[in-house]
Amino acid sequence: MNAMNNKFRLSAAAMALMSVFGSAMADDDEIAELIKPESSISFGVGGWMRDRHQQGIYDGMRDSGIYGLLDTDIVKRDDETGTWLKLKATNLGLDNREIHGEILRQGNYGIFLDYNRLTRDNSNSYNTRLQGIGTTNQTVSSTAQPGPLQTVSLGTVREGVGLGGYKNLAPGLDFNLSFKTEDKSGTRAWGRGGQPEFAVEPIGSTTNQLEAVLNYTTKTFQLSGGYYGSWYENRNKLVTMNTQGVAVTGVGTNNPSTTYLSLPLDNQAHQLFLNGGYSFTPTTRATFKMSYTRATQNESLPTKDIPGLSLASSPSSLNGEVNTTLVQLGLTSRPLKDLSIMANLRYHNFDDATPVNRFVQGNPASCTTPPSGNQCVDNTPLSYKTLSGKLEGTYRLGDGYSIIAGLEERHQNRTVPISNALGAGGTDNQRVVPMRTTVDETTWRLEVRRSLSETLNGSLAYLNSCRTGSSYVSAATGPAGSASDYINPINIANRDRNKLRLAMDWTPMESLSFQLNLEGSRDEYDHDAAHPYGLIDGFSRLVSFDVAYTLSEKWKINAWYSYDYTEANQLNSRVLSPRATKDNNLSDTGNSVGLGVRGEVTSRFKLGGDLLWSRNVGKYDQINSPTPSAMLPSIENKLTRINLFTMYALNKESELRFDLINEHWRTDDWSWMFANGTAFSYGTTTDGTTVTANPRQTSTFIGARYIYKFQ
Repeated sequence: MNAMNNKFRLSAAAMALMSVFGSAMADDDEIAELIKPESSISFGVGGWMRDRHQQGIYDGMRDSGIYGLLDTDIVKRDDETGTWLKLKATNLGLDNREIHGEILRQGNYGIFLDYNRLTRDNSNSYNTRLQGIGTTNQTVSSTAQPGPLQTVSLGTVREGVGLGGYKNLAPGLDFNLSFKTEDKSGTRAWGRGGQPEFAVEPIGSTTNQLEAVLNYTTKTFQLSGGYYGSWYENRNKLVTMNTQGVAVTGVGTNNPSTTYLSLPLDNQAHQLFLNGGYSFTPTTRATFKMSYTRATQNESLPTKDIPGLSLASSPSSLNGEVNTTLVQLGLTSRPLKDLSIMANLRYHNFDDATPVNRFVQGNPASCTTPPSGNQCVDNTPLSYKTLSGKLEGTYRLGDGYSIIAGLEERHQNRTVPISNALGAGGTDNQRVVPMRTTVDETTWRLEVRRSLSETLNGSLAYLNSCRTGSSYVSAATGPAGSASDYINPINIANRDRNKLRLAMDWTPMESLSFQLNLEGSRDEYDHDAAHPYGLIDGFSRLVSFDVAYTLSEKWKINAWYSYDYTEANQLNSRVLSPRATKDNNLSDTGNSVGLGVRGEVTSRFKLGGDLLWSRNVGKYDQINSPTPSAMLPSIENKLTRINLFTMYALNKESELRFDLINEHWRTDDWSWMFANGTAFSYGTTTDGTTVTANPRQTSTFIGARYIYKFQ
């Protein structure tokens, strides 16, 4: 609903201004721009001199070459009828493009039509002998029977069309309707088996969304209700991986095998919602939100069509069903001149009503004999109910000071999944980590704000959050005391969080402004002898600085700097003989600097430029015990981009624009390329697929376009 309303915002604002001020303000430039905005059409060509596989992931210009530059923004208004016509198209010469058309008669009706196309190209290249890429039937070569080697690039394309509009039914009563369909196709890097084995996921799906909303508005009462539905259909159900015979020492070549990889199944969701607000007085207002959503997945399982692949007695469909209920009540009031309060209460019920069934079963006896329970697979629905409340007050102390205090309580009841595979002592072999039936969290916030002067404002806030819960229910892979039972799950573990934030806004003169933000936070997780493994603690820091300076009416500059640092300490373990532990210290540091300038050399000649520099360093320090191992090297990514442009006005209606962009990206990421330049290889018994990426990518873009403006 909000997205639809945004489509008509400009036109609605213009009509409102006309109705209030009429023709008396026709000479005002800002009002005139809204009432009769400027239209434009631009076209030209541009080209990248080298491939830019990393920076071109999303912009449709991954490879070097010439690209068309075509954009248009047309806005027309019929003064006699008050009807607006808008057409905006961007990047028509690229793979990524968007078109939006709209007809609006303010206070009566509106219709819009959208088209968009978004590509995502994988930055890596894959040298593989895998056959059938892009299909649901793929063949893996072996070292004994190698297939032809090929280099492939993977990526996806999203293409969508949207249609909708609104109709005013009566004063204060509007109806909005929108429909969107999106098709996603392409390929994505995948994997199979217990060892790293290369596969490609074929993508071919369609998502449809429908929303119908009825809005009713008066001076004191607002009500909005409607329906939202989504339907997902996957054209690919199951991937068949045919593996050729593999050479085995002393045996020769073993028999070929077939592996099946499942893909997301069709599903749908339907939601009814009702939102509203009522102003009791000019200073007191109540709000509410209610919604009920039913999501289902009832498609027949493709594994049932293959003899021996799934348990014969298992159902042909998951018969999945999830029902979600949300109710939220809010109240804001200003009972005293210097006191404002806000309170809300929220209830969220996530009910997974999917029946428990067994779909895979090895030896039936192993299903109840840990640790072999992984030979039997049941689905394990998880439901939870969350009740949370928040109370916040703001008191103005005088002399520019305000103090804000807030308290939030959150209580969650969680089910512990129970499958049909119960081991000794009632242990459920389908759970792999300890679980809790209740999780509670209390957060309080204290903030001081002051308007130091007409040009200087600042605030200082402190937040503390404490999360606790019930005792743990043992993990599923064995009785209490097994390896996975020592885990302290990050999402439900006891945690104490502290956060401090400072913000400053200073405008010492009309032409100069500064903004400064400082943030720091720390998380600490409780650990004991029963659950020592998991995240121990973590903290983060953020510094951002922004300055804008107007040198004159014709020249402006701006600059900014951002620093962020996050760190997490984690203790892991593996069941070995003897048991091995790994103490990880993970950190990520980012620095970014930006500089921009805009100016007019003459009334016809304008120029500008932007500089961006960023550096990100990830560290993976680790201490292994009892056998120490070498530290993993850090990963550093650097980007430098310079963007220069000039614009020359040929006349009042037309101008030329020239762009020059140079970008340099560098990485020492060892995920696929090792430090010695050797590419990662998938296994020695499969086809030996390798993944390559250029660690240094430098390219230059030169573009020129003609822009025509009219009304």
